[in-house]
Amino acid sequence: MPLALYALAATAFGIGTSEFVIMGLLIDVGRDLGVTIPVAGLLISGYALGVVVGAPLLTMLTSGLPRKKLLVWLTALFTLGNLLCALAPDYSTLMAARVVTAFAHGAFFGVGSVVATSLVPKEKQAMAIAIMFTGLTFANVLGVPLGTFIGQAYGWRATFWAVTAIGVLAFLATAFLVPAVRNEARLSLRAEIGAMASVQVWLGLLITVLGFGGVFTAFTYIAPILTQVSGFAEGAVAPLLLLFGAGLVIGNLVAGKLADRALMPTLIGSLVFLSAALALLTWTQHSQVAVAVTIFVLGAAAFGTVPPLQMRVLQKASGAPSLASAANIAAFNLGNAGGAALGALVLQSRLGLEAVGWAAALVTASGLAVALWSWALDRRTPLAATAPGRT
Repeated sequence: MPLALYALAATAFGIGTSEFVIMGLLIDVGRDLGVTIPVAGLLISGYALGVVVGAPLLTMLTSGLPRKKLLVWLTALFTLGNLLCALAPDYSTLMAARVVTAFAHGAFFGVGSVVATSLVPKEKQAMAIAIMFTGLTFANVLGVPLGTFIGQAYGWRATFWAVTAIGVLAFLATAFLVPAVRNEARLSLRAEIGAMASVQVWLGLLITVLGFGGVFTAFTYIAPILTQVSGFAEGAVAPLLLLFGAGLVIGNLVAGKLADRALMPTLIGSLVFLSAALALLTWTQHSQVAVAVTIFVLGAAAFGTVPPLQMRVLQKASGAPSLASAANIAAFNLGNAGGAALGALVLQSRLGLEAVGWAAALVTASGLAVALWSWALDRRTPLAATAPGRT
């Protein structure tokens, strides 16, 4: 695989670390800036909203730029956003800096997916997306735990200084290793928006919202599940989450390889696997050994959906993919936010914490139903599917 893919993965690593590390630093941030933990927690919601809004908006505003130049500028914006986080004198400034970083996040993964597929033959495009997203999986395995340790040992600002340094390295890697896209057609904003008129593109986005939304319906509350239901000590949660992260890496790469061979069967299979893993959590959460295995399986199932979900939208918007690709990144984050909200409702209902796994499984199963419908439409109009990858 081209070195450029690993340069993209390096930026993905920095972005993933920046996005998720704040979860382990909320107490430190709240204490330092004089806000409550719930208010500090809005930094997570604000970031997600920034991705949802910023991904399509920034992609539309920069539609006339060459993709390599855009990636370089987005990496610079990400680095600047984290620098502002490190220097933020108050909560409002930190929130604004997080939103700036989130804008770069959404657009980078959207445009980066398009560039990644342009660097390899058609039969390896899903794997190229998987390699780029490997940076995000390693952020969960290595970046977030290390960033949390740095923040707790040296102050939360030190974590954002470290992520800023990663951003500088990623900027240099993108500038020197990512080539200009060959034979790149300059697409107008009208062409990009026109690609969004396809029913199949919107179905692809809905599959992402629902299919991946089940992950955060359960995962947002995995710590209380492990401590209050499974009976683990709080100190055991972090090592167990490493199992989840290891599953992310494996599931992402395996799914990328399989999606290049048969995209829709891989997408359908990954959603079935994820639904089953989430439902399984309902039973295994009462056994420490069984739930530990389930955590690993859930990680593999979760990111096993990512390459085929992203590739599906790219396939259906092949004439003008950048905006659709960015919109799908927004869809992932919309699913994250909606899933977390649904999990909270279940938690506060009579069903309680032990029913979160079932609720999550039903969310992903609804995404599976949409995927089957979308595939049925393909079979009715097979000539309409003219994009890269096999269906």
